Amino acid sequence: MTAEAAEALAAGALAYIAADGARLGSFLRETGLDPGTLARSAGDRGTLGAVLDLVVHDESLLLAFAAEAQVRPEAVLQAHRLLQGPEPEWST
Repeated sequence: MTAEAAEALAAGALAYIAADGARLGSFLRETGLDPGTLARSAGDRGTLGAVLDLVVHDESLLLAFAAEAQVRPEAVLQAHRLLQGPEPEWST
């Protein structure tokens, strides 16, 4: 998957979230964004990464969005990794 494809998938996820008031409200609460800031930053890589971060950490949302977008959930996870970078490895 290319970075451009990951961004396009994340933009689709944002549209999916925005289409439902409850999902959008949850996203705004989780990110601390207000609707105006979200509108201005919707194409930013950081915002798109935050969208996919919310999606991949909510299994029901991940599965619903993947079905709507007609992609495998693994593709959403791959896009998330491309936009957010690898998960940190914590040592104890």
